[in-house]
Amino acid sequence: MITIFKANISEDQESRVRQFLNLFKEILKVDFDFEDCDNILRIETVGNITSNIEIVLNSNGYFCKELL
Repeated sequence: MITIFKANISEDQESRVRQFLNLFKEILKVDFDFEDCDNILRIETVGNITSNIEIVLNSNGYFCKELL
C-alpha cells in the first residue's frame, strides 16, 4: 500500500522524521519530494497505518495529512 501525505517537513528535518518512521515495522519505503509545493511524503507499507503515521508526526510538531 502506498500512501501520499502533504507535509511541512524540510530537508533539514528529514533524518529526524525518518527516526520516527523507523518505529513502524510495517513501513517498507519512505520517499520525500521537497520540490513539490506540498512537500510530499510517500510511504509504502504493509497494511493501513495512515492514521498512526499522522498521529506520530503531528504530535511531534510536524504537519502531516493524507492526500486523498
